[in-house]
Amino acid sequence: MENIQLDGIWREKLLNRFITYIKIFSTSDAESETTPSTERQWDIANYLYKELQDLGLEDVSIDEKGYVFGFIPSNKEEKVPQIGFIAHYDSSPDFNGENVNPQIWENYNGEDLLLNKETGFTLSSAKFEALKKYIGQTIITTDGTTLLSADDKAGIAEIVTAAEFLLANPQVKHGRISIGFNPDEEIGRGAHHFDVKKFGAEWAYTMDGGEIGELEYENFNAAGAVVKIHGLSVHPGYSFGKMLNAGLVASEFINSLPANETPATTKGFEGFFHLTDFEGDVSEAKLQYIIRDHDDQKFEDRKKLIAEKVEEINKKYGAKTAEIEIKQQYLNMKKQFDGKMHIVDIAEQAMKNSGIEPKIKAIRGGTDGAQLSYMGLPCPNIFAGGHNFHGPYEFVPLESMMAAVKVIVNIAQSVK
Repeated sequence: MENIQLDGIWREKLLNRFITYIKIFSTSDAESETTPSTERQWDIANYLYKELQDLGLEDVSIDEKGYVFGFIPSNKEEKVPQIGFIAHYDSSPDFNGENVNPQIWENYNGEDLLLNKETGFTLSSAKFEALKKYIGQTIITTDGTTLLSADDKAGIAEIVTAAEFLLANPQVKHGRISIGFNPDEEIGRGAHHFDVKKFGAEWAYTMDGGEIGELEYENFNAAGAVVKIHGLSVHPGYSFGKMLNAGLVASEFINSLPANETPATTKGFEGFFHLTDFEGDVSEAKLQYIIRDHDDQKFEDRKKLIAEKVEEINKKYGAKTAEIEIKQQYLNMKKQFDGKMHIVDIAEQAMKNSGIEPKIKAIRGGTDGAQLSYMGLPCPNIFAGGHNFHGPYEFVPLESMMAAVKVIVNIAQSVK
């Protein structure tokens, strides 16, 4: 195995590539029925398609759904399994993703980072203790008005930089490698139109994890639920015994779910109900939830409970006052690795060979790899380096991104 040395040239390539990507507005939209869910995602999809072509990858394509594929040809004499690397290019709709203005903090000194002088918005090492791990490193942050979109444009930048490195260094021996970029992961639909057969890999790795060292092959079971409340609006002066305020009924429904089973009150393998959106007035209210649990039976129990709470509203206020639609999103991929743990072992050893301590844990979330694993493409998840995703406190150390590039290269040359 070649001992990989990534010098300043590759660091500069990686940084410039990442900055370019995050400035392309690509937020997805759960309300849309199209794929990609937003027209703006085509901007980065087309950019990546052209970039992979320019770098010299084989069989580069972009399909009608926005999935971008490319392939690094094998330079080994013997035949080895074809593997792949995958990342998503949409940004979370949870926070503003337009006009991202990144700030680069060289040689971070461990103090609070004033992100925005006008608002006083500050990234505090007291509140986010992980910052202290990166003293002396280069930290990339937001300006306090947007998310950073390191989730998952850090992963894309790492994959593309590793691909360029492999093509420029033929002494690093590897088999054929599949590269895939997709839309709409943030709304749970990233793998829905992924052509596993065309991708051609025996297994792959999503570069969509958090801090350096993360390696994950189990995740939440996940569903989305939409609850609609139908009220009755009557002039407030004449509404006695008649009005049914949908907003108040919606609040009652929210309070009927376990208060200690939310993202802010759970950790580890504990599941939750997460209210992601609430809109309404007297006549109509709409609640959007995500439902998560690692345990299969507890997951089914959660879906049953939220449906039962809807029926309680109907018994109290009348039939069809409330309705619910529950959609399955993805399942825990752990069981898909029975008899295939060599896939995880290769990534773990690649991290060690890169001087990184692996942190093998369960994802309190999901990746496209969860769905792809059930589609016949086992996909553990590897760190991309970022922290505090989906909000203005998001940051990523450049050194963590460089480490991810090295891990990709070491995985590529480890497959036998």
